Amino acid sequence: MDSLERLLIERECERLVTLYCHLIDHGEAAKVGDLFAEDGVWASAEQTMTGRDGVTRGFTNRQNNTGRMSRHICNNLLIDVIDEHHAQGVVYLTLHRHDGEPGRRTSPIGAPTLVGEYRDTFVKTADGWRFQRRDVTANFV
Repeated sequence: MDSLERLLIERECERLVTLYCHLIDHGEAAKVGDLFAEDGVWASAEQTMTGRDGVTRGFTNRQNNTGRMSRHICNNLLIDVIDEHHAQGVVYLTLHRHDGEPGRRTSPIGAPTLVGEYRDTFVKTADGWRFQRRDVTANFV
């Protein structure tokens, strides 16, 4: 694999990380399932969602919580390309979240809800790069 191929894989995986945040934060969380492989897994200390359908169901519940406003701020992204079909990564997460009246344009600012990280495994599928597994860890709550 040459440097350009590696760079393109890194960029595709970076796009998944960013799109995940945008979908959740802008009322389209039910589409998050589409970012996962058919047998993909999303896991935290509190919950595990298995398979694209399971992830879709879980994030549909998030989308239905119309009173929740959130912003996932992800930085310090590091992606390691394993081969043409596999990569892994880690990204720091700062999450701001507030539940209030649906439809509002702002929420009060305060300390982040949590600071942690996502540890990701990516796989190239027939539909392009997808999350094979996404583990979220809260380091500061």
